[in-house]
Amino acid sequence: MAKSKVAILKTKPATVLEDYHRLLNLADYQSVVAKDADTALKINISWHFFYPGSSTTPWQLDGVISAMKTDGYDPRLIHGCHNRTVVIDAHFGERENKQINVVEAHGLRNVHLYEGEEWIDVRDAVGDLAKKFVCLNEVYPNGFMIPKRFIGENIIHLPTVKTHVFTTTTGAMKNAFGGLLNEHRHWTHPVIHETLVDLLMIQKRSTAACSR
Repeated sequence: MAKSKVAILKTKPATVLEDYHRLLNLADYQSVVAKDADTALKINISWHFFYPGSSTTPWQLDGVISAMKTDGYDPRLIHGCHNRTVVIDAHFGERENKQINVVEAHGLRNVHLYEGEEWIDVRDAVGDLAKKFVCLNEVYPNGFMIPKRFIGENIIHLPTVKTHVFTTTTGAMKNAFGGLLNEHRHWTHPVIHETLVDLLMIQKRSTAACSR
């Protein structure tokens, strides 16, 4: 099994966009993010107020999109991606946090997963893997739905690392929780560690078609 790679850079306002390009390549993202598959940029909105430590910042989003375009990714295969948040309306949040401005400036699609997108039962998406879930079968005894578009799609999470009232800390994998689980996902907070293990299994199976 391939080992995870972590890249850390100290940045400053004058170089932040270039630093995101460097950061992505230090993490060797091109080896796992296929150029011939659709790529979802999973945007995080924790609050509509613009606090840079709370939600995906416009320069984070701009830096990642610019880096991908520089590295030869087709912008027609890149889109902003939003789930429905229990805290604030995602359309309002993306305006207040200036995320929609960046997406539109780059001419990308902007997908809201709860608007016109097909969702399928997770068991239809991952098959017998669902029997190996650590906790989700107990939390969702009747099963749950995931976005069909995620199957075979790249997903790049754009979170901020911050404290969380229920889970103590939150970051990239906690951001996946918002895209793969419905609005009742707060039920998994008491078993967040086990939930993230299950979400990793779902993502690994769902994105296997576009891994390299």
